[in-house]
Amino acid sequence: MAVQPLNADLIKNSKLKFNEDVIAKIAGMAIRDIDGILSMNGNVFDNIADKIRSKEDITKGIDVDVGEKQAALDLEVILEYGKDAHQVFKNILHEVSSAIESMTGLKVIETNVYISDVMTKKEWQQQNKNNDNNRVN
Repeated sequence: MAVQPLNADLIKNSKLKFNEDVIAKIAGMAIRDIDGILSMNGNVFDNIADKIRSKEDITKGIDVDVGEKQAALDLEVILEYGKDAHQVFKNILHEVSSAIESMTGLKVIETNVYISDVMTKKEWQQQNKNNDNNRVN
């Protein structure tokens, strides 16, 4: 079956929209491998929810405002002790905006990163081990 070209009126009258959770998930996936980020931090309700679910929410600590052509993000992270916060910030800006823009076409116009804690990787692993022991599967 041959692919028919799209009708110009159809394109003109149609819109592609994204749920804020989709943008937050793309950002969370882009951030998870950035060196120097131990974890995304959420609010009190996110932390309580993590204790009762079996896997961590990748959108935890990410707030998004999505328009038709632009997106703005607020991120709350735990920084690994000894890492250059300014370089980690630049890496976040690059990775998050690249992922969102390439997948959605939305322009990331603002990304605010709030570092809520700093800890060593060992401290963070110990804290996660303690949280895992309290988690219900």
